[in-house]
This record gives sequence, C-alpha cells and structure tokens, in this order.
Amino acid sequence: MDIIKEGVRILRPHECNQLINAIPKHYHKVMYKTLLYSGCRYAELQRLKQHSEWFDGNFIYLPSLKTKARQKQRWVRLNPVGREVITTYLEQDYELPDIVGWNENLKRWSDKSVGSNGVSAKTTRKTWESWLFYYYGNRIEIYQSQGHTLQVSMEHYLNLPFLDSDKQLMKSYVDGWL
Repeated sequence: MDIIKEGVRILRPHECNQLINAIPKHYHKVMYKTLLYSGCRYAELQRLKQHSEWFDGNFIYLPSLKTKARQKQRWVRLNPVGREVITTYLEQDYELPDIVGWNENLKRWSDKSVGSNGVSAKTTRKTWESWLFYYYGNRIEIYQSQGHTLQVSMEHYLNLPFLDSDKQLMKSYVDGWL
C-alpha cells in the first residue's frame, strides 16, 4: 500500500532502492540521493550548487528562502553517506534541472519501478524526515535540521504506517545521522 500524505508519496526503503535502481544516469542518481540524504527543499539544493561554501564538510548552512520564515537560517545535519553524496553533487558539472523537468524524470523512473502515484520533488524531503522520526523518535534535531516546528513535524511526519521491516532497511540510509 502506498503511503501518501497530502498528495505526496512517502517511500518505504525498499521502494527507494527500486527507484534509485531505475534511474539510468549516474549524475541523476547523485541528484536524487542528494535530495534524499539532505532532506532539503528542491530550491535549496539549487541554491547550494551556486554557494558550495555553505557546505562545511559536515553540515549545510541554509539561509531561509522565505521572508516570513520562523527560522532565518538553519544547519542541515548529514550522516556520513549524506556528506559523501553532497560532496559528489557539488563536484559534478551537472545542475538540478528545473522542477518541472525533475518531476517528469521522477514520474518516468517511478513508473518503471514503484509506480508514480504521488511521486514528486517533495517525495525525497518528506520521505527523509519521516524515516528520521520513525528511526530515531521525536528528536528536536530532526525538525530543526528540516526547518520545521515540532507542530508541523508532528502533523506531517509522525504516525505513518511503517513496518518493523522498513525500520531495518532504514538503518542503511539514516545510520550515523545522530
């Protein structure tokens, strides 16, 4: 059964594996993994590519995109795999396409692997935060790193129907985040 929250698909780890395997080009896989392991918004990673100095090798510093944001800046926590993927993303010559093109790519890749119901550029961010909460529990570091309040995180990312087998597979993704 697909996990859909407010029209956006949240992937289980085995579905994420299938989707990554369906992406034919290496640089697209790097982009997808960068979006996933950072939990950043699409526009934030587009800006990061132009400001590689925001990545200090451990964290990503992000000034807010929103003028009315509660957090004017945040530090995105990364695990060892996330740090490696961000480094690769910043070193490659390719930039994220416009969001319409990215969504078309995701639809094509997911049609071949997990089904495209609800898959969009928001899928990686929502998937990542959901996994972090399921794996590590309700931790302040999670919602601060994602740029959310406790209220937003509780409403959107807690109490999703993950299984014990999902948690076991999440370990390879989220391990070392805390």
